[in-house]
Amino acid sequence: MMRSISSRQRSRILELEDAARPLEPDAGERDRLMGEVHAYVQRLLRELPERPAYNRDKSAVAELRNLPPGGETYPIQPLLDRIDASVVRPGLLPSHAGHLGYIPGGGIYASSLGDYLAAVTNEYSGVRFTGPGAVEMENVVLDWMAGFVGYPSTCAGNLASGGSIASLIAVVTAREAAGLRARDYERAVVYSSPHLHHCVHKALRVAGLGEAVRREVPLDGDYRMRAGALSQLVAADRARGLRPWLVLASAGTVDFGAIDPLERIADIAEREDLWFHVDGAYGAFFALLEEFEPAFAGLERSDSVVLDPHKGMFLPYGTGAVLVRDGKSLAAAHASEAGYLQDTIEAERRGPSPAAVSPELTKHFRGLRVWLPLLLHGEAPFRACLREKLELAKYFHREVAALGFEVGPEPQLSVVTYRWVPEFGDANAFNRALAEETHRDGRVFLSSTTIDGTVALRMAALAFRTHLDTIDLALDVLREAVARLEAHPERWRGDTVAASAGRAG
Repeated sequence: MMRSISSRQRSRILELEDAARPLEPDAGERDRLMGEVHAYVQRLLRELPERPAYNRDKSAVAELRNLPPGGETYPIQPLLDRIDASVVRPGLLPSHAGHLGYIPGGGIYASSLGDYLAAVTNEYSGVRFTGPGAVEMENVVLDWMAGFVGYPSTCAGNLASGGSIASLIAVVTAREAAGLRARDYERAVVYSSPHLHHCVHKALRVAGLGEAVRREVPLDGDYRMRAGALSQLVAADRARGLRPWLVLASAGTVDFGAIDPLERIADIAEREDLWFHVDGAYGAFFALLEEFEPAFAGLERSDSVVLDPHKGMFLPYGTGAVLVRDGKSLAAAHASEAGYLQDTIEAERRGPSPAAVSPELTKHFRGLRVWLPLLLHGEAPFRACLREKLELAKYFHREVAALGFEVGPEPQLSVVTYRWVPEFGDANAFNRALAEETHRDGRVFLSSTTIDGTVALRMAALAFRTHLDTIDLALDVLREAVARLEAHPERWRGDTVAASAGRAG
């Protein structure tokens, strides 16, 4: 078939094709680029034990402004050097064994291979019609999670970017399942522990429910929600003419690793017709361990649960998950239609696409970074790693108390809260200074928190590279930091007070 094209237009198209050719390097150039990147990765992983977990010097970050994108081009090696100097070295090094702050992320190597394959193949995992294998792989992974959570085959879920978006998906589903409309929000009541992760409160606000009534349920001595108090609050709110709607429980709080009494909460939610959501972003993967079956009893009765593979599965950041026990309610809450997607309708009858059960349409192929490590390694090393972190937390709890620290409750998961009480002066000021002193040291990274007005430090063992030698190092860092602060009270008590104390002595 003859096609009409002028020589001028043909020349112009070919000229543009040639100008765009660097975007498609040949096999030799791909090998060269990959060789440079691989060499850097190998060097980084080899050097990790010698690098600090936290680097307070962040001056190199500004150097990124000297390489504005879109202008001059550079060889790969100086760019890798800049990434290392300005991105990897300053601040926290999340891939480090000494990442003991917040709730550590992972980054196992097999997942990086999955991400590489996902990026090169550029599979679209949003719609089943165009990416049936990618969508099915995501659903296979979600089915695996549903299995140890205890959800039925009628559940549905989504691999999201993290617990925040996963929580938003759950909140929107709960809102739509209850038939709440704007006129109902001021009467709708949400119940939670004071230690519920703040991202869930943010999800309520983003979902338009900022005016909903919030009730903080009192806690027991182990910082778990008191089910009896929840029942009383619900009854009192009904008597006021309010609409109890949503109970938010935790399967592992960030400060104490506390697991709320899920079975008793499930009983109340069922009796009172409440949507029962569990924030298991940190702790839910411990349900893989049979010894946690009593603690997680009732999880299978929740209406929705969030769990983060980039925490308890040690995967790279950007891997969250939400499961909803009634898959139809998830689909109904997020369904949308568009004329340009009419070709996809038939495929949707074989199961909803991720784009139909979440806010995301364009979607990274996250399933591969979860699926590949599980198929390469199996479940056993993941279970062993989780158990190791539990034992490390128990060890740290005992040994940090032996150093003279005041400790929080025996860890139920892998978080320990503790503080130093100085003989004189403000304990809060001392512990703020102590956190800063450990950051200045940098060999490990520990974070702080404030609980009921009391400043404390936290040790969270969940990075897969964290082992016994890391915990011993953390204990040494703390012991040395306390000694320095006690020898130099001006660092935390103020120059005038410290100087007066020194003269009085």
